[in-house]
Amino acid sequence: MKQTQHKLETILSQALQEDKLSTEDIIFLLSLDNADQINKLFAAAKSLRRKYFGDKIFLYGFIYASTYCRNDCRFCYFRRSNTESQRYRKAKPEIVTAAHRLAESGVHLIDLTMGEDPALYNSDGAGFERLNDLVDSIRRATGRPIMVSPGVIPDHVLSRLAETGASWYACYQETHRRNLFNQLRPGQDFDLRLETKINAHHLGLLIEEGLLCGVGETAGDIAHSIDVMHQLDADQVRVMNFVPQPGTPMAKRTPPDPRREMLISAVMRLAFQDRLIPASLDVDGLAGLKRRLAAGANVVTSIVPPGEGLAGVAQHSLDIEDGRRTNASVLKVLDKCSLRPATNEEYQNWIRCRRQAITNRESDREVAC
Repeated sequence: MKQTQHKLETILSQALQEDKLSTEDIIFLLSLDNADQINKLFAAAKSLRRKYFGDKIFLYGFIYASTYCRNDCRFCYFRRSNTESQRYRKAKPEIVTAAHRLAESGVHLIDLTMGEDPALYNSDGAGFERLNDLVDSIRRATGRPIMVSPGVIPDHVLSRLAETGASWYACYQETHRRNLFNQLRPGQDFDLRLETKINAHHLGLLIEEGLLCGVGETAGDIAHSIDVMHQLDADQVRVMNFVPQPGTPMAKRTPPDPRREMLISAVMRLAFQDRLIPASLDVDGLAGLKRRLAAGANVVTSIVPPGEGLAGVAQHSLDIEDGRRTNASVLKVLDKCSLRPATNEEYQNWIRCRRQAITNRESDREVAC
């Protein structure tokens, strides 16, 4: 016990001094099961969040624009073959209206998410043009940065989206072990999915990378993913607990300990000290927000307006229509945690600074070559 305590204090002290975590350090932290030790990890994560972000939290509005998908991911409620899924394609006016409502409520970003809808991919480029037009319309209507999550799309589409005004591209690998990836995402290309994120960065888009935990991964797998995320230089990193979905091959799989996501999130804060780490409302709803913030998260995601017929991802209906996934509900939790919503200017400044850091890094790399 004393040896474990000493090792923990050494790792946390080094992290607070901005030393990089080793693979061994990450595996050790992920093995913690003592409540007092986990609380010390959380305290270090919050201290680092405070160092880089003060008491401000960024807020993301979420619009699931289409729940049709050509993929058959074994964990996803909206997998192609799931006949139990709630399916819809929202029309452009509906989406823009929902985005405007979110912006008026005070969110800092509009997260425009969709499955790899065949209507997007199988229309000789017209689907991608509609997506580009939609992003442009949302930007003009809201004045907010936009994150696009349309799956793996061609580079020329990424380039057009960046030109139109999208700020972020999100495309989660879920795991960076090929064998587990192939089990979770049958028929999909591991390398192409990874390379698309790399290309998005080169095109000027910020990128979000994510993990799914409780799907057969080991602590070593998570440590490997964190290393890959460093190589990607991801701007936002997230982890979400697996939630069994009806009508899927993993419907009867036992979900992980609810604390697992928070533990990994806190380790991510130590590993990615100046980056964005979300606390998602999509797994446990509003009830789980406080403990995610306690683990060092500095973004609240999956804020969904009620009355628009919109779905979530892991929990497609939780807290949505009763208004518990609104900005107003989130602000009450932030106040109880002695945190505050950032201003729009603060979020825009973070994006500008982050883009400048990427530009400087690329310039240094060119000089070095």
